[in-house]
Amino acid sequence: MKKRFWILSVLIAMTLLIMPQKVDAIDEIGVRSGELNISEVTDYQKKYDSYNVGVCSPSSTKTYMDYRAITARGSRQYQYIRANMLVDASTGFLYDKDGFIGVALGSYYGVIGDRYYFTLSNGNVLPLVKIEEKADADTVGGCAHESDGSVIEFVIHRDYARNSFALSGNGLISSGNYNNNALFRGEITKVEKVTGEINPNYVEYHAKESIDVIEPTITRDIFQYASGY
Repeated sequence: MKKRFWILSVLIAMTLLIMPQKVDAIDEIGVRSGELNISEVTDYQKKYDSYNVGVCSPSSTKTYMDYRAITARGSRQYQYIRANMLVDASTGFLYDKDGFIGVALGSYYGVIGDRYYFTLSNGNVLPLVKIEEKADADTVGGCAHESDGSVIEFVIHRDYARNSFALSGNGLISSGNYNNNALFRGEITKVEKVTGEINPNYVEYHAKESIDVIEPTITRDIFQYASGY
């Protein structure tokens, strides 16, 4: 009897290990298509007033991580992402209601939820919102990532991003550096913190109509920079 019970217990345990694991809905965020046009960074109109906060490093390196690597549900970044961000199905970028693209930044640049205009040496302006923080232990002065020198680290949905930014021979999107894409190429020349005040010179335009798309099976990415702060 004991032997049969032991065998049954082993079979049940093995079944649980190989069965697909259910993912709670809170682990996913919405996916939309047609709302984020990243080509607009070439002629970007600043909707909000902003003020110069300085460039802590002009680094041209722009790495990425998958938002699903942020698993600490009680952290500010986990909650902020699910309350404010969507995935753009065309690019895999996360963006908020005003089209600010989600990134990980060091502590030099504020707190989770702070928004910035980053101007590059190619003239393009990137509207960015801090949705993840690089740990101080991994950066130089809370600025550039110590291991790769990146200041900007895009927070993406890798499954969608690989459709627009092809995997390279090393298995990474854009060889692991979005600076390889013409839209994001260049050093950082100016950083402005965005206020909540509308820029009086801003000309309103209507966003394209969006559609829902199906969320794919969740996987873990190789980038594990989430700190759980």
